[in-house]
Amino acid sequence: MAEFWLISAPGEKTCQQTWDKLMVATARTNNLSVNNKFNIPDLKVGTLDVLVGLSDELAKLDTFVESVVKKVAQYMADVLEDSRDKVQENLLANGVDLVTYITRFQWDMAKYPIKQSLKNISEIVSKQATQIDNDLKARASAYNNLKGNLQNLERKNAGSLLTRSLADIVKKEDFVLDSEYLITMLVVVPKTSYTDWQKTYETLSEMVVPRSTKLLFEDHDSGLFSVTLFRKAIDDFKHKARENKFTVRDFQYNEEEMKADKEEMTRLSTDKKKQFGPLVRWLKVNFSEAFIAWIHIKALRVFVESVLSVQLLEDVRTSSVTFIIIYRFLGRLKLSWYVLWYLLKDYLLMPQIDFLQKCTFCKQT
Repeated sequence: MAEFWLISAPGEKTCQQTWDKLMVATARTNNLSVNNKFNIPDLKVGTLDVLVGLSDELAKLDTFVESVVKKVAQYMADVLEDSRDKVQENLLANGVDLVTYITRFQWDMAKYPIKQSLKNISEIVSKQATQIDNDLKARASAYNNLKGNLQNLERKNAGSLLTRSLADIVKKEDFVLDSEYLITMLVVVPKTSYTDWQKTYETLSEMVVPRSTKLLFEDHDSGLFSVTLFRKAIDDFKHKARENKFTVRDFQYNEEEMKADKEEMTRLSTDKKKQFGPLVRWLKVNFSEAFIAWIHIKALRVFVESVLSVQLLEDVRTSSVTFIIIYRFLGRLKLSWYVLWYLLKDYLLMPQIDFLQKCTFCKQT
């Protein structure tokens, strides 16, 4: 995972001097990080009281929007199922990969007008993220119900002969139908007991039709046999069959029900395919929207905390806010947070490491 830090550095005479000083401290001399400028426009500052309250609200909003981003990404993986290797290529922000979007960040003036107050901008993001979250819940619920119903039907047609549906195995000619006295039963017999079945099935009850058994289907472990007997002997036959470790399946041949089950499976399968494409497109679009909103919240937080830290509203240089990618040194030099803090302490506005806005969502490329 790549780790990103958003930091703001106190302004020198020019923004370029601030950037050069930061580069000397972190990249050129110590090779601690890969740095990129993170451009934040001139936002409306407002009063100090508003900023203090907004600071707490933005922290909560940051956590919420991050959760929405992760939920959309996770559901994308769930929907793609066997094509999970394609998840990353579908998780883009504004048409580019996430690392590129972050390191080349540009404020979206159309979505988040800078003429609006910071409070209004945060409310725009909040409403947007809440709408995506609600829509995701509704779409996921509908798709999951459809998927679950289809899986239940598919499960009935798979597995052991002891539990699976027999509708796609048997045929009409396998049964004695419309008889007042006779009935055809279906019995699951272990393969190791085929010989015993052939020797004993006629004697399991007094009213079994001789030579009426027929092997209809078999899997790895068992075979499905039909046998015809008188209706009055059903209970006795089931009892004796159970004693001999033969399993009688309760099954009545009903052509209309079997046809309805097949039509239902076809309908569910077709509906799932119809919903799949639009759902994936919705997830792609709204992942992008949520991720973009999240990074704008990060920008708002670093801006607000910068203003609060110096308490000089008129002197804040928002253009000196710099995005630092820290993943390069962590593995090789094994430096701790405290070592990095010591090296950067003269260049940071706040005396607390919590000020650094971190994002560890994106995979390293």
